[in-house]
Amino acid sequence: MMLTQREREIIALLRRDPLAGPQAIADAVGSTRAAVNVHLSNLGKKGAILGRGYILREENAVVVIGGANVDVKVRSLAPVRQRTSNPGRAGTTAGGVGRNIAENLARLGTPTHLIAAVGRDPAGERLLAQTAAAGVRLDHVHRSAHPTGTYTAVLDADGDLVVAVADMAATEALAPQDLHPARELIAHADMLVLDGNLPAGVLAHAMDVAQPADVPVVMDPVSAPKAALLAPLLTARRPLFALTPNLDELRALLGHPVGDSEAEVTAAAATLHERGVRHVWVRLGARGSVLSTAGGDAMFLTAPSAEVADVTGAGDAMLAAFVHALLAGGEPVDAARYGHAAAALTVASPATVRPDLTARLIEDTLTAPLTKPTAPTARNAPTGPDARSGPTAPIPAPGPGDLTDSSGRPGRPGRRG
Repeated sequence: MMLTQREREIIALLRRDPLAGPQAIADAVGSTRAAVNVHLSNLGKKGAILGRGYILREENAVVVIGGANVDVKVRSLAPVRQRTSNPGRAGTTAGGVGRNIAENLARLGTPTHLIAAVGRDPAGERLLAQTAAAGVRLDHVHRSAHPTGTYTAVLDADGDLVVAVADMAATEALAPQDLHPARELIAHADMLVLDGNLPAGVLAHAMDVAQPADVPVVMDPVSAPKAALLAPLLTARRPLFALTPNLDELRALLGHPVGDSEAEVTAAAATLHERGVRHVWVRLGARGSVLSTAGGDAMFLTAPSAEVADVTGAGDAMLAAFVHALLAGGEPVDAARYGHAAAALTVASPATVRPDLTARLIEDTLTAPLTKPTAPTARNAPTGPDARSGPTAPIPAPGPGDLTDSSGRPGRPGRRG
């Protein structure tokens, strides 16, 4: 959304005095009442002013559309033994990829609206209460006839994921018409984030609402099976600002094998650029990531070490921090470093969304003195920000402890809730 200098002056005045009338605005900016009325009309068309009374659109507001689930996490007290009972501890928390991204954004200070499907049940009520308490706007959450979704994860004693089962019936039943009440909200957002758990028709509809309004769209493919389903949506007619696959998801998006050398990853990213994706951020787990920009060089980002408490939710924090930094004016590569730092902080916490996550905490992590690198292990897995650039920089080979995928989960088995 581009504003003229006069429109910016009027917006600044209205932020100081939302009740100012056209004549008062004209006097303040040295214009006429008739000219101000034209400017106010244009600001309404551009979405900078919402409704009567000059209600101003929030700056840097993000709309996230995706899954909202109850996460059930079970952690073994010893290395997991298959096909038998394992002593452990269990806990329940708010989860879902889209919901987690929205909460992380809200905790970082970005005004965030969540569109998701939640059941009309006690689990849904608790989920919404916890999400609202974190600062996420929930005016457009769809109340489904299906039960609130669940994501049940079994963690080994070292915090790595062994297996997970997702019941996503409520999210899978979401339909394009369920987004109709939020069309204006989506069209006036500063950025739209889409979770690959959504049905393909919902993803296509959301992209079609955002595209004519020039709203940048960021998509997380979530898993290889989901990536294969959304691949047909990636066309120049529906451009994406950014796509964040891991290697398995990259292969599924293209429908053919992709090796883990930088040449092969950047070649695969180039194919996605031709299909309308501006930034392809390929996550390589403990090795870091590659950020490829259409018309530019690919950048390899290494990952700092982090003591792992629980890998769940690291990828959601990574994407949220990336979006937050972009909206704050950061360059994409700096935003990716910011995302790695948020992931490192999240895996060090037992919570899916770190409750003390703030922009200041991430900035302190980025500016902390670097320690001597250590070989990645299951308890000391790198997840964040140092970078070296250039298309010739090789991607390091996976080490013996390279257990995690882009979200911190080992291999992302099946789909992610």
